[in-house]
Amino acid sequence: MSQRSTPPFRADHVGSLLRPAELHRAREQAARGAITRDELKAVEDDAIRRVVDLQRKVGLRSATDGEFRRASWHMDFIYQLDGISQSDERLHVKFHNAAGDLEFSPPGLQVDGKVGLSGTIFGKHFSYLKSIVDPGVTPKLTIPSPSMVYYRGGRHAVDEHVYPDLEDFFADLGNAYAAQVKGVGELGCTYLQLDDTSLAYLNDPKQRELVARMGGDPETLHLRNIKTMNAAIAGKPEGMTITTHLCRGNFRSSWAAEGSYDFVAEALFNELNVDGYFLEFDDERSGGFEPLRFVPKGKYVVLGLVTTKRGELEPMESLERRIEQAAKFVDIDQLCLSPQCGFSSTEEGNDLTEEQEIRKLERIVETAAKVWG
Repeated sequence: MSQRSTPPFRADHVGSLLRPAELHRAREQAARGAITRDELKAVEDDAIRRVVDLQRKVGLRSATDGEFRRASWHMDFIYQLDGISQSDERLHVKFHNAAGDLEFSPPGLQVDGKVGLSGTIFGKHFSYLKSIVDPGVTPKLTIPSPSMVYYRGGRHAVDEHVYPDLEDFFADLGNAYAAQVKGVGELGCTYLQLDDTSLAYLNDPKQRELVARMGGDPETLHLRNIKTMNAAIAGKPEGMTITTHLCRGNFRSSWAAEGSYDFVAEALFNELNVDGYFLEFDDERSGGFEPLRFVPKGKYVVLGLVTTKRGELEPMESLERRIEQAAKFVDIDQLCLSPQCGFSSTEEGNDLTEEQEIRKLERIVETAAKVWG
């Protein structure tokens, strides 16, 4: 066993990081017109330089921009696809935490035109990130998977006059994402992550009931999602690593779904043509490691054992023990370590401090060094 020189790295992270107070203030000022877009960008640039340096200092081999230019991990991307606009309707998602339930009601989306891609989304964001990372640090771009365009809205969100046949919608969506993958590759991106909550949500019987109520087929939707994602990445540039991240919801330290990976595992690991999987495993909601028995040789699993939902630091001995347990089902040389999700999937962030975030990232690096050398 050894450390890895290509992604995913033995010590890695999902993508989003806690926004600093000055960035929150600047975004609020920009929203009410108190500062210009250029002034906001200057604050963002400075905050990103500092968070990239933070990732280097804790010992990570990859770096993201913390998703600091986004309000949401997925909607900021999706609204930039051709043919998709913000809906007047609002989504109603119930999240849960130890204190009770939390209602999340963001605007929905509607597919009211042919889906396409007019320009590489987040292209300038990635180019800036690439320009400031140190040699030996791989810049990583995170974007939502194609599934996130239609999972919440189902058939209702896709205009039947534009797409009477949903297969045409899926084909256009896959082509738009393929153009995105090609575009970021041309900018020098060698590490791309597709974030997909749907493939984790579908392990929850309640989520499958929701899919059925929306008119979908809960028994095969994961196969549709895999097919669309495969179309998106089929032409990935040589030298690009593509991973996917699965979680069961992450909003202000709360979650939306539960259930082991059993329902999707065999197709997820054997039919989805990604190089690696960031998987949530921080508590009992994710079930055991048994589904990892389906992981084929040549693919990597990044174990999300360190929670981003609470500030308490996981003991290294506990992390080592859980890695050993996972290694009973997949070769330990195919395993890596990360947080279970981002620290700030939306700009509000989770309920922990930046100091606690740093200690968790350091603990991941320390543990990976001890386990894999």
